[in-house]
Amino acid sequence: MPGMGGASGAGNSSIIRQFHTALAHQGLIILLVLVLLFVAWNALRSQQYRRAVAQGTPYPPPRPATSPEPPARRLLRLGFGALWVVDGLLQLQQAMPLGLPGDVLRPAAAGSPDWVVRLVNFGVEAWARHPTSAAAAAVWIQLGLGMFLLVAPRGRWSRLAGLGSVAWGLVVWVFGEAFGAIFAPGLTVLFGAPGGVLLYVVGGGLVALPDRAWVGQRLGRIITGAAGVFLVGMAVLQAWPGRGFWQGGIRAKPGTLAGMVGEMATTSQPHFLASAVASFGSFDEAHGWAVNLFVVVALAVTGLALLSGRRRLLYPTVLVLIVLGLADWVLIEDFGVFGGIGTDPNSMLPLLLLLVAGYVAIVRAPASVTVAVPVEAAATDGGSVTRRWWEFLDAGYAGRVAAAVGAIAVVLIGTAPMVAASVDSRTDTDLAIAANGAPQPAASPAPAFHLVDQRDQPVSLASLRGYTVAITFLDPVCTTDCPAIAQEFKAASRMLGSSARQVRFVAIAANPQYHSVIALDDFDTEEGLASQSNWLYLTGSTSTLASVLNDYGVAVANGTAGSMTIHADLAYVIDARGVTRWILNPDPGAGSAEQASFSNLLVSEIEQVMHS
Repeated sequence: MPGMGGASGAGNSSIIRQFHTALAHQGLIILLVLVLLFVAWNALRSQQYRRAVAQGTPYPPPRPATSPEPPARRLLRLGFGALWVVDGLLQLQQAMPLGLPGDVLRPAAAGSPDWVVRLVNFGVEAWARHPTSAAAAAVWIQLGLGMFLLVAPRGRWSRLAGLGSVAWGLVVWVFGEAFGAIFAPGLTVLFGAPGGVLLYVVGGGLVALPDRAWVGQRLGRIITGAAGVFLVGMAVLQAWPGRGFWQGGIRAKPGTLAGMVGEMATTSQPHFLASAVASFGSFDEAHGWAVNLFVVVALAVTGLALLSGRRRLLYPTVLVLIVLGLADWVLIEDFGVFGGIGTDPNSMLPLLLLLVAGYVAIVRAPASVTVAVPVEAAATDGGSVTRRWWEFLDAGYAGRVAAAVGAIAVVLIGTAPMVAASVDSRTDTDLAIAANGAPQPAASPAPAFHLVDQRDQPVSLASLRGYTVAITFLDPVCTTDCPAIAQEFKAASRMLGSSARQVRFVAIAANPQYHSVIALDDFDTEEGLASQSNWLYLTGSTSTLASVLNDYGVAVANGTAGSMTIHADLAYVIDARGVTRWILNPDPGAGSAEQASFSNLLVSEIEQVMHS
């Protein structure tokens, strides 16, 4: 299950520090909003009290009679509100900024059709470009939604909270769970189908229904009937041959279920939990056919019992499903929260919450629902006047309104940077700085050189006066870092737009054996640089190159790959007067996000030099 397991390369202290800083800054804004709302609420209450004393009317003013919130709706609202809060707290884990794209989002789409992978990759790339802002945004959106559901029990506020849960849940289900892996092989309710967040969407949709929808048993029967159809469908899928569930082991390897459970057992967690999960995995590996038969029968029987609509079967069926669901949550889904990047408690808890709510909606269905409506108060002249809205606000209701507005503010504080991250194609420079360190300022004349370019034309540092120059050192036969660094420089030129005409991007050959003009030209052709007018790839005699490389502090040694060399990754930004202003490390790192981050960082330093 994506999200469980370790977050490789996710512990960069610089990114974690920036993540915590972003949370702290946004938290201060939220605190300020909440304080202002408290002041407004207290001022409103004081005004009500003074008016009531002056008019000799009771305080707090009487409110129209309303019936209590339907029990099933209250269960859904509080239950899913609590789940959103838990999910938000899980997003606080320090591995989230860098670990989520590679260890949660991409694995979720594994095995799905190409169109699903491409769609998920859009979200992966947006997160990877802005990891700290996206991770902080996810925290506040989910905490805000949870708070909104918890504090808004009735009316438009509460229905809006439900709709918010639907909207964000769909975003997470598509981009975070790859549609709950419903298009991938191995789909089963035991592993979390159809995706835990889709169940949040269903719960939010039910909360968003008008109060009259909860009158009578109809809605409860729809919920339990839909659950019955789902369970029967999952039973058929579980029983389908050729999916690996009937075999505990296949050719000396664990079967589908045993393999997944075994993987869960290796997740970082308390030893007694890992031992329990591993024991069940071993049991399934030894008795796979019997375990799957039990699962198929249990799903089919409970599903058919729910579909029967017989009330006397409802209680024992729900009770059995709660027991079996909790067993699955512990022994197979392994709680869904361990490993440092667990994003939610998986699907079994929200599934059971919907099922119990459906049962409660049947056995405790209200006969009618009364909602508050405006009333008229007697006027002193014997006529009547419509009372203003704040005259209906008792302290408790006004407090809930203020809390709901505060929750909306929390959601919006998270939504704004998330939307910005999704549309901003430029990558945060934080990634490059975290991986390679911050650019080092300098203010000394750049070492002079006299070389030839890829067209065998002479080029010297003096001939580049008047241009801002970005210099790096590339091996023309390298197949690893050097092509990636060349692409970083190419991207930087593109990002500069029309300003690129005032910049020269220069590479100097860093291979004492292979540095001919032909080798340089082949490299440019391969990397798509041959037509870039502001790109120069320079070379010279072996002794001349050695002197230049030494002057710029670039050590070169023969590598184990034969013709390739090992050399320092350095980049210099030199101003139009020939003075070195910045020294950077262009190491491309492990992925495209780091490369794009360096390009953005290089552009930032070039623009700073150009405008200084």
